[in-house]
Amino acid sequence: MADSKMKFGLNHMVAPSLTPEELVDAAVQAGVAAIELRNDIGANSIVDIDVARRVGAKAKDRGLEVRTINALYPFNVWNDERARQTESLAKLAAACGATGLVMCPLNEGKMLEATPEKAAGLRTALKNLRAILGERGLKGFVEPLGFPVSSLRFKREAIDAIDDVGGADVLSLVHDTFHHCGAGEREFFAKRTGLVHISGLEDPAISFAEMLDGHRVLVGPKDRLGNVEQLKRLYADGFDGVVSFEPFAKQVHDLAQPIAAMRDSMAYVQKAVMGR
Repeated sequence: MADSKMKFGLNHMVAPSLTPEELVDAAVQAGVAAIELRNDIGANSIVDIDVARRVGAKAKDRGLEVRTINALYPFNVWNDERARQTESLAKLAAACGATGLVMCPLNEGKMLEATPEKAAGLRTALKNLRAILGERGLKGFVEPLGFPVSSLRFKREAIDAIDDVGGADVLSLVHDTFHHCGAGEREFFAKRTGLVHISGLEDPAISFAEMLDGHRVLVGPKDRLGNVEQLKRLYADGFDGVVSFEPFAKQVHDLAQPIAAMRDSMAYVQKAVMGR
């Protein structure tokens, strides 16, 4: 990495009680480079075109990238409903000037076996997503989920499917440190990674096979997921993008000053990964 200053992002999951416009203010306060909006946090979800336009304009004025709207789910179950959902999210992304959409696979204990039908369905979905997003100048960020109940756990499977449909110009990976560890992955695809999500696990009583979103906290010295090691490997292999905080734990959301806590985590990660 030519510049030793990491490019951090603020996912709305850090502080879901904030409105989208308040999130922009928080991002400026935190000193991050980008924000990620969400469509799954109740009243503060980004679902309205006019709100999206206001948030996008405010972010641009403050020098922030709107990296994604998070998320299209389940992207790998392609049907008329998913097509309509993609079109709707694409319009919102365009309205707020987002770079693209995070896309998550079915995570309900179904489609777990590696069948020809499942492989074909993944490729059908990615082919259609490449067309819809590409026509609008948007990117798609495929996020394999490492849970045992996930229908797409491994980045290798996603990369192979993306390449089979010729989608690398539009589609890239989300490397989520939590899911990378949960899936027991060893492969890194730094140059095919468009976004990194980081969160920590500190509870010593939880195994990697048992951990859930609710266990995900900010990254600190007690982290068990190897965030620092994963990030060092990604940078060494050529990643140079946004590293976005995505803690789901209620204990983070309930903090009186979640953005201050995130700033502390940013400082820890920056020093641990970059040495400064």
